Amino acid sequence: MGIFDWKHWIVLLVVVVLVFGTKKLKNFGSDLGESIKGFKKAMNEEEDKPAEPTVQPVQPAQPQASAPLNQPQTFEGQAHKVEEPTRKE
Repeated sequence: MGIFDWKHWIVLLVVVVLVFGTKKLKNFGSDLGESIKGFKKAMNEEEDKPAEPTVQPVQPAQPQASAPLNQPQTFEGQAHKVEEPTRKE
């Protein structure tokens, strides 16, 4: 004898039917069945689908030879001074 005897299952079933009602349980059962069918159909379609061709990686672009590599480069812009927060003691 386990934790749930057949009598326990009957009482549990009666409580569930009283709480949810037969109409909601019927709708729940049909929705669950349709979900399982849809899942199985999607899994079968995935197996039937041919494998996608592998994509070759793109080679990185070569640096342009217009400027020598050892020459420093400058960036245009404006520097802003960041104020340090003052400590109150």
